[in-house]
Amino acid sequence: MSSVFDHNFEIQWCPGCGNFGILKALKAALDKSGKNPSDVSVVSGIGQSGKTPHYVNTNGFNGLHGRALPVASGLKISNPEQLVIVHGGDGDGYGEGGNHFIHGIRRNLDLNYFVHNNQIYGLTKGQASPTSSLGTASGIQPSGTIMEPINPLKLAMSLDCGFIARGFSGEPAHLTELMLEAFAYKGFAYIDILQPCVVFNKVNTYSWYKERAYKLDSNYDFSSKASALEKMEEWDEQIPLGVIYKKEKPEYFEKASLTNPPKVQSSDHKQYWNEILSLYK
Repeated sequence: MSSVFDHNFEIQWCPGCGNFGILKALKAALDKSGKNPSDVSVVSGIGQSGKTPHYVNTNGFNGLHGRALPVASGLKISNPEQLVIVHGGDGDGYGEGGNHFIHGIRRNLDLNYFVHNNQIYGLTKGQASPTSSLGTASGIQPSGTIMEPINPLKLAMSLDCGFIARGFSGEPAHLTELMLEAFAYKGFAYIDILQPCVVFNKVNTYSWYKERAYKLDSNYDFSSKASALEKMEEWDEQIPLGVIYKKEKPEYFEKASLTNPPKVQSSDHKQYWNEILSLYK
């Protein structure tokens, strides 16, 4: 089915890459959102996930490794009416961009942060990433990585992130609904998306996830921190998918008492910057 968010650029991902499912879910969520392409900005860093803005018909910015969130933050502050979606990978987002992840949560701008987590560096030839399991062997760790993997969901929880979810690229319909929930959330909405790398990660495959991943049912209480932490600990035998923790909290502009934040309303740069500067007089 065609979409106004389709782009005609040739996709450079490997056949079978989990990123295709994420792109499918993203376009479906944007179609259902009722937004026009001009209302949406997709921002990314470096990596296979970083190619996402090239393949969707929206405003786009492809920046430096790990630096997508600062760019997205500036974009949202300057144009609050934009739906701003940030795509990163486990290396890009939790490694190089780990510091920005922490402070992005603290700032709580109304951003949507979708991390393509394939537990490996997929663009730079398969070295272990921050989420690689202990003992993961690679070209530069032939005996296996000796570092413990991070648990990004628990990291987000420790910072009191108001929207924490996990999706799976092999379940694009479910992932679409998670993205729509993220769009509707007022604040920093974070989804860790499990995404098989068919070339460099031969352990965490589609079949591996299919055997373990399950969807949280309607009886699950996502407002409970205790329940959320319990779900965040599940991994080897069972992996929960869905909104794991959610709570309402003041968004950036509310905390900053900016009831009428600056907006990009014209191409007159002098007028725009004068409006910005007037806030600080």
